[in-house]
Amino acid sequence: MSSFFETVYKGSLTLLTDFYQLTMAYGYWKSGISERESVFHLYFRKNPFNGGYTLNSGLELVIDYLNQFKFSEDDLCYLSSIKDADGKELFEKEFIEYLKDMSFTCNLDAIQEGTIVFPYEPLLRISGPLIQCQLLETPLLNIINFHSLISTKAARVVSVAGTSQVLEFGLRRAQGVDGGLSASRAAFIGGCSATSNTLAGKIFNIPVRGTHSHSWVMAFDNEVESFYAFARAMPNNVIFLVDTYNSLEGVKKAIEVGNWLKTQGKKLGGIRLDSGDLAYLSIEARKMLDKSGFPEAVIVASNDLDENVIASLKEQGAQVAVWGVGTQLVTAFDQPALGAVYKISAIKSSTGHWEHRIKLSEQSMKISTPGILQVRRFSNKNLFEADMIFDTLSSDKIKSSLIIDPEDFTRFCEIPKNCESEDLLVPIYREGKLIYKPPTLNEIRERSFTQLRKLHASIRRLMNPHHYPAGLEKKLHDYKLNLIYKFKKKDQHEKRATDLNASM
Repeated sequence: MSSFFETVYKGSLTLLTDFYQLTMAYGYWKSGISERESVFHLYFRKNPFNGGYTLNSGLELVIDYLNQFKFSEDDLCYLSSIKDADGKELFEKEFIEYLKDMSFTCNLDAIQEGTIVFPYEPLLRISGPLIQCQLLETPLLNIINFHSLISTKAARVVSVAGTSQVLEFGLRRAQGVDGGLSASRAAFIGGCSATSNTLAGKIFNIPVRGTHSHSWVMAFDNEVESFYAFARAMPNNVIFLVDTYNSLEGVKKAIEVGNWLKTQGKKLGGIRLDSGDLAYLSIEARKMLDKSGFPEAVIVASNDLDENVIASLKEQGAQVAVWGVGTQLVTAFDQPALGAVYKISAIKSSTGHWEHRIKLSEQSMKISTPGILQVRRFSNKNLFEADMIFDTLSSDKIKSSLIIDPEDFTRFCEIPKNCESEDLLVPIYREGKLIYKPPTLNEIRERSFTQLRKLHASIRRLMNPHHYPAGLEKKLHDYKLNLIYKFKKKDQHEKRATDLNASM
């Protein structure tokens, strides 16, 4: 099967990046440091939806993108046409030639799709020539941000649905073509059983579902005629939308046609409710269907559903077997962005030695973590216990089992002894060559189920979840503090010197 990008876009997506990535790339080239080896990490700072976890998603599309990373003739022609403030070519011809010869040669390590992750943990670690790492910032963020957000939303919805199925019905309200396709894939990873998006079904091999809408009913002289017509047209796919005029009257007509289907050796699949009091209507519809001899006919509910609405309806005793969730899911309506960032954390000096890099801020959450990072997950009795972020340059010297919250040093945790552990970042590319075999979409989806089962229920819950211990290994935390102090002190000295010179 062709990759997502090859199937949908056909041409180069290398310019799918912010323009300042190109201007910085040009600056690196002019400064003679474009090939200097560097390390960047992609991570987020806060779990979405005020939840206790995030479901990592999008790696396969990252691989698709990197496999086609190459400036095309059209790309280079366009870049050559861009002018500076004086009307001259912004980029020198030699730089354009440099881009023409560029191919992806980086190393990439990543946390696998379908893995539960937490704030400040690197989801991707990319190392290689500075210019390549920089150019990849925007597309990698674009893919991982959206996919992880939607997969997490889907996982939350599916978690409250329990044994009921959740179908993704959001294409018509999605954020454009790519938003619709990406959301369908991400929602399937998060646990949705099927999608209404037929193209997503074709590209990703996701099961597709759908019967008819209100316009089908209104195209006929009356409701019951429309039901008979649909039953004759698709006798093995009969779920009637019953709320076009009056929901319970619609159920009665569905039952009438259901009895006719029995005479044809077929069966009524169910009914769908798309408006009104879904709890009351589903309860009454269930009674009517059961009394009429259709206990296996399912009740499908839609109408601007999300995890909170579904949880409330279930508390009210709603008799719904299948939930059709659209707008709230594919747009991540209550939080439209994950907010992942991409920061440089180490670079090799001209003498070949690694130098740590750190971004400072007045806000502690925006201070980056230096080093070449890895995440080690500790498990105990088949439950996740804690995650340690550490610097691989000193991994052989890790002796402390203490982890410290990156935002709040007063929040720390001692990892229990005798825990099993695994390192989450796994090799994907080495020197531009793909060495990882991506799992199938069904395998990724199954991984997400397994991961969620290993997360304590108090962390999975929707409201006020417990905080999962994920923090910096003590030595890395101490080094980070020392580096902050060093740069703050240097900044103060420079400020005093500037103030002194200004007063003279």
